[in-house]
Amino acid sequence: MRRAVCALLTVVLVAACSSPDGSTTGSATSIVIGAGSEPENLNPVLGYAPDGAAKIFDGLVSRDASLALKPALADGLPTASADGLTWTAKLRKDITFSDGTPLTAQDVVFTYKSVLDKKVNSTIATRFDAVTDVVAVDTGTVEFTLSHAYAPFPQQLTLGIVPAAKFAGVDVNSAPFNTAPIGTGPYTVAEWRKGDRLVLKANEKYWGGAPAIKTVTVVFVPDDNARATRMAAGEFDGTVLPPKLARSYVSKSGYRLVQNPSADYRGLGIPSELPFTSDPRVRRAINLGINRQAMIDAVLAGSGKPAATPISPHLKDWYDPSATFAFDTAEAARLLDEAGWRKGADGKRARDGQPARLPVLYPAPDVLRKELALAAASDIAKLGIDAPVEATTFEVMLQRRGEAASVWGGGEPYDPDTAAYTLLHSRYAGQQGYVNMTLYRNSTVDTALDTGRRSLDPGVRKQAYQDFQRAYVNDPGWAFLVFLDHTYVLRDKWNGQETQVEPHDHGLVNAVWWNLERWTPKP
Repeated sequence: MRRAVCALLTVVLVAACSSPDGSTTGSATSIVIGAGSEPENLNPVLGYAPDGAAKIFDGLVSRDASLALKPALADGLPTASADGLTWTAKLRKDITFSDGTPLTAQDVVFTYKSVLDKKVNSTIATRFDAVTDVVAVDTGTVEFTLSHAYAPFPQQLTLGIVPAAKFAGVDVNSAPFNTAPIGTGPYTVAEWRKGDRLVLKANEKYWGGAPAIKTVTVVFVPDDNARATRMAAGEFDGTVLPPKLARSYVSKSGYRLVQNPSADYRGLGIPSELPFTSDPRVRRAINLGINRQAMIDAVLAGSGKPAATPISPHLKDWYDPSATFAFDTAEAARLLDEAGWRKGADGKRARDGQPARLPVLYPAPDVLRKELALAAASDIAKLGIDAPVEATTFEVMLQRRGEAASVWGGGEPYDPDTAAYTLLHSRYAGQQGYVNMTLYRNSTVDTALDTGRRSLDPGVRKQAYQDFQRAYVNDPGWAFLVFLDHTYVLRDKWNGQETQVEPHDHGLVNAVWWNLERWTPKP
């Protein structure tokens, strides 16, 4: 691999720097992106880009800048039967995959049935719990059958469609397709060097029109400081950075500092079965003892909002502003005393000889989570609780989810069901993966979440999510800390960027470049 870096001997950064793949970042028809995370695979069936903006694939529907659903591979928005149990989608005519083979309803059926196949290791199968069958009515029509009415179902149809023929006689879990996919999207995969970079080339025959940016090189750099250094060295045309690292680009000639709103939270998952935190009073006390606004001011440089539940203020029709936690250390101390965890002469709390202890874990390369972990642990320690901070990996965080609190991230701006259901419903407690990591159980919360997803009446749904939020803050399973604004540094060479409220996932997809295929070089 050749990595050239621009000479910094002149007063200004030379515009035509060499990028890590040898191309020039000075060309407006190519872009080099520094990404903070790398996908495990590029197969939508296994969980790649389920919320759309996949670049390589299209779903039946996609989203515009306002997050409204619009037809993509479907020729109109899918329609539902009166009881909400059957959904029908008709495909556009004459759509082909990038290898020239035609898209048919069988490809759609294969995609969704593979997600539901228990032999397939799909990370998104829980999104489709309500689906009992998917059939091709004819070559251009797909019908989904649900076991119960599921109001947010159209939101799940952004999933990219894969060509069934590429999996004939092949195990989906280990298929060559997973690293060298074929899709209908605006870009094709030219190269993927795992742990290093992904190179995309424009699909000149894309049904939505060929992109003006012809080459996209995504360089994977999980360490925030390393990305900042390499952006400053001229290796990238754009990258995501924590707010404090991005601030050096304010008013810097030739660059744009982009700050996008998001429903992306960072929260401290509190283990519900740890003896110390099994009492709701203790979990509520921890929430009351955390100064969220101080975190926003000091850690986020003002770029965010306080969080109390996973329902973001950007979910305006569903968010309950009364469901919050005041910063109230006196009430926190009272609750801890009431629960039997009292301070000793050393200022540390204990009960029956057992110390009040809650380790706080965060993923080592993530500067922002480190700072949030340190801030949260400092506030918790002021309550008399031993809260040691440990840098580790996501895998270890999952392994220790029953004994330690971890700084997790997540959140979606599409529907309260997708933001909260698998995270907090008791049916997912104890399951593998990133569902109900805190082993939280609350029957009132379960009832509200079930009502919210099964009702087709907007008024009933609104009341259900209000009930959920109010029940949750009385018995929290997390200390949700902040909703982030996502901050990016971008060379000012293109037109066409549109602001979109972003979800947690903002690597190559759902980020400032969510509509990259529509960007055009500045004259």
